[in-house]
Amino acid sequence: MNPTDVQNPEYYHKVVDCQHACPAHTPVPQYIRLIAAGKYTEAYMVNWESNVFPGILGRTCDRPCEPACRRGRVEEEPVAICRLKRVAADNKGDISHLMPDIPQIKNGKKVAMIGAGPASLSVARDLAPLGYEIHIYDNQSKGGGMMRTQIPSFRLPAHVLNQEVDQILDFGIITHFNQYVTSLKEILQKGYDSVFIGTGAPRGKDLPDMPGRQDGGANIHIGIEWLASVAFEHTDKIGRRVIVLGGGNTAMDCCRTSRRLGGTDVKVVVRSPFSEMKASPWEKEDAIHEDIPIIDNHVPKSFVSENGKLTGMYFEKVKAIHENGKRKLVPTGEAEVFFPADDVIIAIGQENRFEWIERDLGIDFNQWDMPVVDEISFASTRPGLFFGGDAALGPKNVITAVAQGHQAAISIDLFCQGEDIMDRPAPDVKLFSTKMGIHEWAYDSDVTTEARYIVPQADKKETLADRKKEVELGFDIKTAFREAQRCLNCDVQTVFTESKCIECDACMDICPTSCITFTQNDDEDALRMKLLVPAMNLTQDLLVSDTLKTGRVMVKDEDLCLHCGLCAERCPTAAWDMKEFLYNTAKAGHHCYV
Repeated sequence: MNPTDVQNPEYYHKVVDCQHACPAHTPVPQYIRLIAAGKYTEAYMVNWESNVFPGILGRTCDRPCEPACRRGRVEEEPVAICRLKRVAADNKGDISHLMPDIPQIKNGKKVAMIGAGPASLSVARDLAPLGYEIHIYDNQSKGGGMMRTQIPSFRLPAHVLNQEVDQILDFGIITHFNQYVTSLKEILQKGYDSVFIGTGAPRGKDLPDMPGRQDGGANIHIGIEWLASVAFEHTDKIGRRVIVLGGGNTAMDCCRTSRRLGGTDVKVVVRSPFSEMKASPWEKEDAIHEDIPIIDNHVPKSFVSENGKLTGMYFEKVKAIHENGKRKLVPTGEAEVFFPADDVIIAIGQENRFEWIERDLGIDFNQWDMPVVDEISFASTRPGLFFGGDAALGPKNVITAVAQGHQAAISIDLFCQGEDIMDRPAPDVKLFSTKMGIHEWAYDSDVTTEARYIVPQADKKETLADRKKEVELGFDIKTAFREAQRCLNCDVQTVFTESKCIECDACMDICPTSCITFTQNDDEDALRMKLLVPAMNLTQDLLVSDTLKTGRVMVKDEDLCLHCGLCAERCPTAAWDMKEFLYNTAKAGHHCYV
């Protein structure tokens, strides 16, 4: 193999698995160290730089970082990264003086954003400090989009949502709330220099052709519409017996909300096996904790009504069979099952709606009636028109919407300045030694063996009686410190200097995971098998040195390394060093807030 190009910032970035997995590439180990040091405001700002909504995401994120966490490779549970983010948000001090200055004199460019959800707000956050005049249109009375309408208050309290949304709107954003945009052409005629569309996926899927759907219509609800009705207090009750159809996070929110509005016999019925449900594991756990059974492998067949009133549903029992990597649901042949119900909530997915976009504007749509959007620039086929969030590439989650908003903001800035939108700015990268002495580092390198700490919850009787009472209480300071200590500091890289190495093999001997090997070079497949511990995870790279004096090379399996620093402590010539690697994705105008 050729020597590893450690000058490529993406090499070390990939080693920081949690940050690499985060769509917004939040520097996770950096802010966790700040939390351990009691620097909550600083930790919050590190988050705010990348993910824009630390308090919101610290409660509601889908946590793509946690399955990637290196701690999960050496024991059962990863670091509670998401809940530590909430610790920073809950304990931060005044941050008003840390917010970017907003120019009173604008740069002459006006940008419109349709939809006030996380994608649009992220674009506004990035562009306002650059002097853009930002206009946001939304049909609701407040900003937040799906974060306000689809995430229940018992998961995301209104004061947390309002604080982080208003923090952006206070950047001089011109809001056009309570205004439903019915024509993109009308917006384009207002003379904006660029337009961003972040309208989400506002249409919930229905079962219009299912027998009995029309007869019981008054008591059959579409999940996201019903959640929005509850959020805006148009709906405050539901029947005693409730069936929720669907296996995603929206279904979990619907069933838990139903328990708070009077449903005493609430059940979730899903087509797939329990293990294959789309809902996050912790969402399923919370529903079960609130006495909500999840009945899997049942396909809805018909609604049943008597005298115009819904009485229940019939389901067919199925089993999952996997063939050629694809799943098929096959009927078991058993009799259909009837579940009584006063109300049914359909939460089986979401769809985009673009009937308000005229088809003569030079915007191409694909076979699924989705706009053709470049996945790097988020540009449509009409110059100056950009999409982001669920409106761009289909329904995903808040953190993905934020990441796409950052990229769209870069494109809008480049476009408005007359530059090539594909000439993307490079990330901000720093690599510096953490050495304080022969056996002392500027980070806590001890590897704790403590298991993941459980986030406490409020009493179930209280939370089920009040739909606005937050269920999770968050870590206290002491527990947060101990959970933060579980982080392996994967951003403190083991940096090897060939010219200093005397090939004494001391580092290889002391390594607790045997991730270092001195051997003859070979092609990658052969080299992976020649290591002290064969490197079987092909998704993580090998660190391969240049040829040493004996003709051998040093090979380190980045997948096994715990970043404990023992190799650097043991090395008699300082050929190994522990260097902190900071990677911040570029923002519009190369702007950096921390």
